Amino acid sequence: MIVDAHTHIFPPEIRENRQAFFDNEPAFQLLYESPKARLVGAAELVDTMDAQGVDVSVVFGFPWQNGATSKRNNDYVMEAVRRYPGRLAGFCCLDPFMADAAGEVDRCLTGGLSGVGELAFYQSGIEQEAVNRLAPVMALCREREVPVMIHTNEPVGHIYPGKTPNTLVQIYNLVKAFPDNRLILAHWGGGLFFYNSLKREVKDQLKNVWFDTAASPFLYDPAIYRLAAELAGPDKILLGTDFPLLKPERYFKEIEQAGVSTAQAEGICGQNAAALLNLKSQI
Repeated sequence: MIVDAHTHIFPPEIRENRQAFFDNEPAFQLLYESPKARLVGAAELVDTMDAQGVDVSVVFGFPWQNGATSKRNNDYVMEAVRRYPGRLAGFCCLDPFMADAAGEVDRCLTGGLSGVGELAFYQSGIEQEAVNRLAPVMALCREREVPVMIHTNEPVGHIYPGKTPNTLVQIYNLVKAFPDNRLILAHWGGGLFFYNSLKREVKDQLKNVWFDTAASPFLYDPAIYRLAAELAGPDKILLGTDFPLLKPERYFKEIEQAGVSTAQAEGICGQNAAALLNLKSQI
């Protein structure tokens, strides 16, 4: 079973007139102002899944600052999950700073979504106020026993659109603030799992943390899969393509090049996400 744990979809009104949604949305404009930055809907995603051999995709929109736009995108995700039962699992995506963020999460989880994310702090990094704003959302997700995906990135190296000013200390403090939440740190968690080799504290703090592979072909050598399997544990890695940024085939090729075992590759490509999202019956 192949599960893509990280994809983005948008309703037609956003796909067809993205410029109308740039006002007061600096992160969306930064990432999608270029016409080369693709926006897709549910049907195009499912067509690609069929062509690439993906069984299930986790879908979400964007952490809009505008609450009405966030709800519009979440409504589209909920409708897509209903339209493609067994193929799509949806996450509620929003800006944790929006009014009544927990209320929107509750609405979406009640409406059939399976988690929350990808939450991002593009301008600020994950500062203490961001952690404070996340608290009501995290409490609700603990109660509902659903995962939360957080956008993270490596704090060193080249600059690219969407690279936030987060630090490893900020990412780690976020994890420590919510030890009982199941967290997915997107984009390999900025490399946080490397510190699992420390003798004290970190390994225990990361026990409820998973790492997705989104954008990995742009960021890391294929060896990252082998290193992450050794340091984080092969059961803590989730295939995430960031589609439509990249197609799954790019990841399949790099996983093969990485030299992980067949069992580890099967876990990364689907079984780990299926277990996390309670899709075991579909394996």
